[in-house]
Amino acid sequence: MNPQFIMDGLVAGAMIGLGAIGVTLTYSILRFANFAHGEFLSWGAYLALTVSGGLGFLATGLTRPIAPFSFGWSLPFALVIAIFLTGLLALALDAVLFARLRSRGSAVIILVMASFGASLALRSLLEFLFTSKPAYYTKALQIAVRLGGGVRATPDQLLSLGVTVVVVVVIHLLLTRTEIGRSMRAVSENPALAGIAGIDVRRVIRFVWFIGAGLACIAGTMTGLLVQIRPYLGHDLLLPLFSAAILGGIGSVPGAMIAGLIVGLSEAGAVQLVGAEWRSAVSFVILVLVLLLRPRGLFGRAA
Repeated sequence: MNPQFIMDGLVAGAMIGLGAIGVTLTYSILRFANFAHGEFLSWGAYLALTVSGGLGFLATGLTRPIAPFSFGWSLPFALVIAIFLTGLLALALDAVLFARLRSRGSAVIILVMASFGASLALRSLLEFLFTSKPAYYTKALQIAVRLGGGVRATPDQLLSLGVTVVVVVVIHLLLTRTEIGRSMRAVSENPALAGIAGIDVRRVIRFVWFIGAGLACIAGTMTGLLVQIRPYLGHDLLLPLFSAAILGGIGSVPGAMIAGLIVGLSEAGAVQLVGAEWRSAVSFVILVLVLLLRPRGLFGRAA
């Protein structure tokens, strides 16, 4: 087997892990599987593309590539703005749809079906606005760097891994060392008791929506940078995201990241062993095995 699959799997797994963190945080607080989360990746990628294009139009110097990467300063600036805009999109979706359903005491299956409908609507709107034609942040070619052992990686791929490490550390510190992080853990354990203890549960829910969508935006933008941007970008990653979230254990940020890497490496290995057409089946097999053998995941708490 060509050892290059290790780098390919790590890069794909890093993006899956970032998206899975948003899934696991949302599930641990709101107690339902949000199928619209994948669309936050797609919207984040397209928002970054739009803002980057606008910044490049206003200041052409921002589009000049930053050596050794393939993009200019317009993309990092656009990513910051896109994170904020994607977070606002998630908050708007919650205010318009999910908050109203929660206030009525709707069953979990109603929330799940509502998220499925929201996913279809967001994807269709994205396709209407940008068409189904693939888009790119840049078409500059990069030369892969030899890392040893027959493994190569482009500067953009190495950057994506570095960004992932930084983001995961920041989120972990946020959850373990800050007041909002402690509030999130309390709401995750018992929302009613947390409310009685004086925690603003609605504020925690809004923060979870925002931070989850922001992480999805980063994952979607990095995926678009390394591959291409399409309206189905997030939809295609939805099954791996849920597989990683469940494998890592609901509520565990390190677990979601580690599980994302496992899923990414498994998919990359499957491509070489049995062919690319079986790639999607790997996430499904992992999901089924985890649910059958260890439903709480690798780092989840025992019920």
